[in-house]
Amino acid sequence: MNDPGAEQTPDATHPGEPHRTGLAGRLNWLRAGVLGANDGIVSTAGLVVGVAGATSATSAIFTAGVAGLAAGAVSMALGEYVSVSSQRDTERALLRKERDELDRFPQTELDELAGIYRNKGLSEATARQVAIELTANDAFAAHADAELGIDPHALTNPWHAAGASALAFTLGSLLPLAAILLPPASTRVPITFVVVLLALALTGAVSAYLGAAGVTRAVVRLVAGGALAMAVTFGIGQLVGVAVA
Repeated sequence: MNDPGAEQTPDATHPGEPHRTGLAGRLNWLRAGVLGANDGIVSTAGLVVGVAGATSATSAIFTAGVAGLAAGAVSMALGEYVSVSSQRDTERALLRKERDELDRFPQTELDELAGIYRNKGLSEATARQVAIELTANDAFAAHADAELGIDPHALTNPWHAAGASALAFTLGSLLPLAAILLPPASTRVPITFVVVLLALALTGAVSAYLGAAGVTRAVVRLVAGGALAMAVTFGIGQLVGVAVA
């Protein structure tokens, strides 16, 4: 029989809950990777299917696909870098302000920390004791966490986010590019449709599983969006092909 007073780790008591340190960073990597892969699959598939609707020339499809892959990877990396850099700059500014307030008004900050825990439901005495012990251990980290929800030692790296996004986009793009180029011209479009939709279903299921979200909704959303994108671009490609013929 387990001793109810024995110390247990969060994972042992609640194995289904994400109590592990660094969850925010892991979810950020997941977000960047999934978005990058999905964008790579959908945008490149739409591009090559659209070109295939206008022409059967393999060289034209290959050129368009590679150009789309390169442009998309750079765009994804740049967008992720700018976004995460802005977030990190804001976090650093807030942390500098918090450190300055701790240096100038330590007692006021201690009272504020105690008030935060009191508002969370602790008694006045317990909240005060928690604030005192946390301040003695690491006042800056305690205030950054309680007031700002920021871990000052685990700020997101914009270079990591940019690299993950570009890599994921590139890997995602290679799938529709191979699917459109390898089969015979007569079957390349339907094969690409099937391969892309299966890939989107897989990425949707994996992302939902890792994020502890509903799998069915994520899969349906991605598959429907991908199918619509390819159908639209293929139709436009055929119209353009007829118009310039």
